[in-house]
Amino acid sequence: MIGYVKGILEETEETSVILDVGGMGIRIYISGGFLCELPAYGTEMKIYTYTNVKEDSFTLYGFRNKDELELFKKLISVSGIGPKGGLAILSVLSADDLRFAIYSGDVKSIAKAPGIGKKTAERVVLELKDKVSLSDNSADNLLSQIGHAEDTAMSEFAGKRKDAIDALTALGYSGTDAARAVKQVNPTEEMSVEEILKASLRYLL
Repeated sequence: MIGYVKGILEETEETSVILDVGGMGIRIYISGGFLCELPAYGTEMKIYTYTNVKEDSFTLYGFRNKDELELFKKLISVSGIGPKGGLAILSVLSADDLRFAIYSGDVKSIAKAPGIGKKTAERVVLELKDKVSLSDNSADNLLSQIGHAEDTAMSEFAGKRKDAIDALTALGYSGTDAARAVKQVNPTEEMSVEEILKASLRYLL
């Protein structure tokens, strides 16, 4: 109903912000991660929103960008997850980290969100694995770094990264942390699996 709200940041609370829009204070509930990135009071900002309407309430949930908003919509399509649950997941995992978790079946990381148990996290992975794809983000989406490529050389390179991620998970790291570490290393085609793994371990340690 309301695509976004643009106004002056007036107040912040534990789970929400208030934007002054033409003299009217609009409360928008946001994730913990977003809350930590807010600009100074008095700054004009734009927040993309999801409108949740019930018989006795009209609530806005806010997001950094359209991509995060679309991922939130997918989350609340999962049985047992409402807007508060979706926001809780995005408070403990960034949009990219959540994609990694879904892609790698990292139920444990998703279940860290308040109010999200193991069974609910398993449903997130099961129901969204085929819905969260490269098209959900820009061409340099983080998933592309462990995805498949048509070109043989690129497929081999992607295979090296995936082998490094698998090795890290075998060492006890979550799929999300392993994928993030390999991403941060920014490996080159010339690097071997062992070199990627060693560099990733240095990042994690």
